[in-house]
Formats: sequence, structure tokens, C-alpha cells
Amino acid sequence: MELNLFLKGIVIGFVMAVPIGPIGIMCIRKTLTEGRLRGLIIGLGAATADLLYSCVAAFGFTSISGVITAERIWIRLIGGTLLLFFGARTFHAKPSDPKFHIHSSGMLGSYFYIVFLTLTNPLTVFVFIAVFAALGLENEVKIFSGSVLVAGVFIGSCLWFLSLSSGVTLFRKKLDLVGLRWVNRIAGILIIISGIIALVSLL
Repeated sequence: MELNLFLKGIVIGFVMAVPIGPIGIMCIRKTLTEGRLRGLIIGLGAATADLLYSCVAAFGFTSISGVITAERIWIRLIGGTLLLFFGARTFHAKPSDPKFHIHSSGMLGSYFYIVFLTLTNPLTVFVFIAVFAALGLENEVKIFSGSVLVAGVFIGSCLWFLSLSSGVTLFRKKLDLVGLRWVNRIAGILIIISGIIALVSLL
């Protein structure tokens, strides 16, 4: 049964991560402009946030989900504002030449930033709750079974971002600095639009 739950978790994590939202855009942009490792860090941060939200859904942390529900407006406000800020910074960022080695500094900061940013979308936890309920997990699950399930979710999410960054890497060396500058501009605009949508949804 645990193997079945683990495989279901992988599928759920992969499918949940597939839609190309602001985090996916950041992953693509970081991979193109700064290398595959940077893109993987973005994916790892997003997968960690999915892991945390799936834990809330799987183990029935009603107190946590209650706080998320009560403060969802402020959470989305913070998330939308961060997207606007990051989008503007991305738009004006100077790309690094793909022919040179990318320095690995700032990886940890990028990881925690993406974890926090992904957690500012409180709707995610309710999506996990709905999906788990559809699998017959609407009641609290046992610790071991739930751990197996959420581990699968984490791995599935990681697999998607690994696939995404690996695919994008194929195009990285084909872009010159002008092309990378346009990558930054397009990504910045898309992220800003995502932030505006998040803020408008509060009205």
C-alpha cells in the first residue's frame, strides 16, 4: 500500500508542478541566464513548499490550515508585492555570459526566497486537500503512510523542475547576451503580470 501511495504522490507532485506559473518562469529564466544549477535551486525551493503544504493536507493540521484561511488576504498581498518587486528586478537584471562559469554564491538565499514566495499562494494547500480527498484521504492518515505520500509529492515536484531545467539547458548556449537580456525582460514582464493578477484577485 505504501508503494502505491508513494507512486501516487510522485504523480500528484509532478502534475501540480507542471503549470508554468511565476515559479516556472523564474526556473526557466535562471537556467537560461545563470545555468542549470540555479534553475534546479528554484525547483527545489518550490518542491519544498509543495512538501510543506502537502503535509498540512495529508496530516490534517487544522490549526495551520485555519491560520492560512484567516490570513489568506495578507498572504496573497505579500506574495503579489514580492512578485512585482522580483519582476522589476528581473526586467532590469544584466545577464551573465553563458560561456563563463556561473558562481555558486547566493544559492541558499535563492532557495529560501523561493520557498517563502511559493508559500504565499495559500490556495495550494486547498488543492492538495481536494486531491487527497479524491484519493480517499479526507481523514487523517497514519504518520508513516502520510510521510510516504508527501515524500512522493516532493520527488514528483523535483522531477518536473529537473525535466524543465534540463530541457531549457539545451537552448542556453545558443543565446548571446542580447538574447539573454530579452529573456530577462520577457520573464520580468510575465512575473509582474502574475503579481498584478495576484493583487487584483484580492479586490
